[in-house]
Amino acid sequence: MLQIYYPAEWSPQSCIQITWPHSGTDWADVLEEVTLSYITLSKEILKREKLLIVIPRGYNIKDHFTEDELANLIYTEVDSNDTWARDHGAISVFVEGKPVLLDFGFNGWGLKFASNFDNQITSRLFENSLFNESVSYQNNLNFILEGGSIESDGKGTILTTSQCLLAPNRNQPMSKDQIEDYLKKTLGAERILWLNHGYLAGDDTDSHVDTLARFCNENTIAYVKCEDVTDEHYTELKAMEDELKSFVTLTGEKYNLVAMPMADALYGDSGRLPATYANFIILNEAVLVPIYGSSKDQVAIELLQQVFPDRDIVGIDSRPFIKQHGSLHCLTMQFPEGFL
Repeated sequence: MLQIYYPAEWSPQSCIQITWPHSGTDWADVLEEVTLSYITLSKEILKREKLLIVIPRGYNIKDHFTEDELANLIYTEVDSNDTWARDHGAISVFVEGKPVLLDFGFNGWGLKFASNFDNQITSRLFENSLFNESVSYQNNLNFILEGGSIESDGKGTILTTSQCLLAPNRNQPMSKDQIEDYLKKTLGAERILWLNHGYLAGDDTDSHVDTLARFCNENTIAYVKCEDVTDEHYTELKAMEDELKSFVTLTGEKYNLVAMPMADALYGDSGRLPATYANFIILNEAVLVPIYGSSKDQVAIELLQQVFPDRDIVGIDSRPFIKQHGSLHCLTMQFPEGFL
């Protein structure tokens, strides 16, 4: 049997990928505002590691960055429908010790949105020779899998949600057992932990786990906790918390659970937005946490500082991002050390 290693996000990274907003995306009405937010996010990443940006054709990215920042920046022109790199980006694994890009199918979260260009981004990046020569590419487009729907502890455990992976228009008629077997075989997992509860209003992804519960290390999970019994999320998030309390590590110990505050309600034209502090990004030397102009922002930052004592915890104003129902983690995809 092939030895497959799916690194945790806190493992050493060579690069972060993002896809730049443009007038052909849903950002068109707030393009100037969100572009400034992308620049802020990009500069924080560039302080610590390389950044790969997928840009629209004919776009000049250089004007936004200093010479020192450009030295750490890689960019290439590839068509895109939208900018959620976590979900159209590659899943990076090591097979027999060699780096492999797994290019799973992306169909706009169950055929909700156009994805014809996004679904080709990873193959275009590989064809453009942006990765080390040792990196190989594997096309898995017959299986729909978004990066935001799975969390790896780097030790053989995958955390996911049944609401997403079993949702219509993804991998039917596969059963839960068949999907679990596929994930184990493809990602080298020993087991899958399924969350059957938990959601955020306004979430288009069918409850991606990276909006709800996140591995911080192999023994620690940070999760969204709702303490307001009048909030529509209270019952489901309490049931999710109970599920998390029932989980044990591979060595049979209870997880250290870190309860993140429920973000204050934010609203857009279509109703409540899925603001969440769980959508943080782990970098080589920092954790970037979404903030929303609330007193709870500092609480989230302090909690993550306790979990990641050796990393800088940096708040990024994510109110522009949440207008399109996503946040920092949704916008980014990491490549482990050895890929670039």
